[in-house]
Amino acid sequence: MYRILIYSFLFFAIDQLSKWLVVFYLQLSTKLKIDLNNQFLNFHMAWNKGINFGLFESDSLAQVYFLFLVSILISLALFLWVRNTKIFGVQLSSSLVIGGAVGNAIDRLLYGSVADFINLTCCGVENPFSFNIADVFIFLGVIGLIYFRFDEEID
Repeated sequence: MYRILIYSFLFFAIDQLSKWLVVFYLQLSTKLKIDLNNQFLNFHMAWNKGINFGLFESDSLAQVYFLFLVSILISLALFLWVRNTKIFGVQLSSSLVIGGAVGNAIDRLLYGSVADFINLTCCGVENPFSFNIADVFIFLGVIGLIYFRFDEEID
């Protein structure tokens, strides 16, 4: 149980640090774009007020609080579901999801939206979407939960 909490906090801290470094320290929030002189990875600022890819985007304060609450409740439910597992892969995967979800939830409270900044572009086609480290953590965590959850039953 404590391992999940510690790892979740670690992933949360990594997410928040990455956002602070890129969005505020490198001033992406005012520059809006930082091209890293490669054809694949760049930083493009996007304040996501909706869910994935800006779906259901709104300026409503009620939506900010609703999405914050949903993220926290899902994280709590996931923690309660896996808290007694001895399977390291489940512990790590659930921690990735929880840390990432809480990181994005905190963004909503602090800024009214989620700070997205990683932009992957390939082959001359400009990708209009950006994401953040928390999104990567959530994605990898869900994949891990699918893989490890069906490998062995959780106590």
